[in-house]
Amino acid sequence: MHLSPFHPASSGDQGTTTYAALDLGTNNCRLLMARAIGGHGFRVVDAFSRIVRLGEGLAATGRLSEAAMARTIEALRICAERVAGRRVAAGRYVATEACRRADNCAEFLARVRSATGIAMEIISSDEEVRLVVNGCAPLLDRSKKRALVFDIGGGSTELAWVAVPPDPTAAPVIEGSISIPQGVVTCADRYGGRELSSATYDAIVEEMRHHLAAFEERFAIGRHIRAGEVQMLGSSGTVTILSALYLNLPRYNRARVDGTALDFTAIARVTRQLLAMAYGERAAHPCIGQDRADLVLAGCAILEAICSLWPIGRLAVADRGIREGILMSLVGANSSRVA
Repeated sequence: MHLSPFHPASSGDQGTTTYAALDLGTNNCRLLMARAIGGHGFRVVDAFSRIVRLGEGLAATGRLSEAAMARTIEALRICAERVAGRRVAAGRYVATEACRRADNCAEFLARVRSATGIAMEIISSDEEVRLVVNGCAPLLDRSKKRALVFDIGGGSTELAWVAVPPDPTAAPVIEGSISIPQGVVTCADRYGGRELSSATYDAIVEEMRHHLAAFEERFAIGRHIRAGEVQMLGSSGTVTILSALYLNLPRYNRARVDGTALDFTAIARVTRQLLAMAYGERAAHPCIGQDRADLVLAGCAILEAICSLWPIGRLAVADRGIREGILMSLVGANSSRVA
């Protein structure tokens, strides 16, 4: 079963044609399927997400573990079944940092193809940034000339320095980006995640600030912040969890979280709450859960490094990213083809 055939939709059936996007990260396996609406929009018709921790132990061994590969292939089987159940005009199935780094990635992807029919594509960090920015573009404030967009992933953290055209139909322009090989899984593997001492938490913050300093020097982002030209937008499990806690949601609700604005004071307050919680409390919280309870503190440390280096004061939260960027590209390409 091969899941990436392209069957161009006719002009008469564009609204019923399904597109698929799969993002296999260091921590999550996420599938989104949607149908085109209008020229370039889409409506989600199916979604699947499972934490698989593909990159667990990768930093120490340089290889994907057998247990991690087995967990991931099982999740991908579910994705394959869902894709096979719908008419897919176009699909793109991408893997990021864990597969970029693992010595045995080729073997893993061959197993995935054999077991599920999915032909995974390993994308570069530059392509990852492009997809995140495009996927989050609808949330950008067009009255601000610049944006600092970031994605705290499982195995890496990506940041983009973006020029934002005032025309809402114009695409944002990525003027520079950086990928730092530290994410919530890699930090938790190195430093521990169930409990973090204040000293360890501060060490993660300082390490990340060190990695980010060159990006500041290259683009003088602080000067643009002082001129009031910059907005900040974050796409990651870390910022969506913080938003859910800030909103005091009884359970996670994407519709409430996506597009939320958090000021830095609120971020600091919720972070202190998380640091004061025991691991069991975090695991029992319905907006965190056991799968993220040992990762969220590392994510908070990475976020603190970003916020302290660039004191913009306000963060727009995006529960969207690579998958939405893929779908926008697929829908737009097919719209141009049938126009």
